[in-house]
Amino acid sequence: MLRRLLSALGVYKVYRRWLRMQIDSKVKPEHIGVILDGNRRWASARHMIPWEGHREGAEKVKQFLEWCIDLGIKTVTLYGFSTENFQRSKREVEELMKLYEENLREVLRSDVIHKNRVCIKAIGRINLLPERIQQLIREVEEATKDYDRFYLNVALAYGGRAEIVDAAREIASKVKGGELSPEEIDEAVFEKHLYTSHLPQQDPDLIIRTSGESRLSGILHWQSAYSELFFVDVYWPEFREIDLERAIRSFQQRQRRFGK
Repeated sequence: MLRRLLSALGVYKVYRRWLRMQIDSKVKPEHIGVILDGNRRWASARHMIPWEGHREGAEKVKQFLEWCIDLGIKTVTLYGFSTENFQRSKREVEELMKLYEENLREVLRSDVIHKNRVCIKAIGRINLLPERIQQLIREVEEATKDYDRFYLNVALAYGGRAEIVDAAREIASKVKGGELSPEEIDEAVFEKHLYTSHLPQQDPDLIIRTSGESRLSGILHWQSAYSELFFVDVYWPEFREIDLERAIRSFQQRQRRFGK
């Protein structure tokens, strides 16, 4: 048994090295979006309470960011909490908010963030979050606003439809105020009013969803029109570096036409 295990581990290491060589030799995605799905089911399978799964998922996020930095992925958007998630039990939402507070405080002193000059921004209807979370978000964004080597967007109280509605409202307000005429409105103008307007590349090249579900659930509706999709049948806390590398290899094997 031990000999077979060691042999399998040896094959795995060789495969990992080969896979990394393959993806390093081709163009990687500039922007990856991730739907962090399966924390609660991961916990349930282990007879744990839901927020223990969320806590494990938060630890995976830290690892994932380091993997992306190592691979040179410039922009990452993580879909963490949707507008619909407020409908979960009061206790679960409270525990999630505590977890976000802990992690935002950790980000402020993170060597990984500051050494790698990661610009962090929360996207979504941030005004729906508790004031203490809003204040921490402002502090994190202020502390990293001048960084431009990597970009990390955390979607909180986010919905793809809500983002489009908010952009339309802002544009309508400008038209009403005489700052903009209806004839000037085109895709470029609309994109300037999206939550992601600060990014060098708004549209994700690749969107990954964990847990085996095959739907987008509202992530970056406008921006994902031509994104490549990769669905992986593991819960988010179980997601491995090799899963990320497989997703990138799959992306590299596809022929992107953008409707042409």
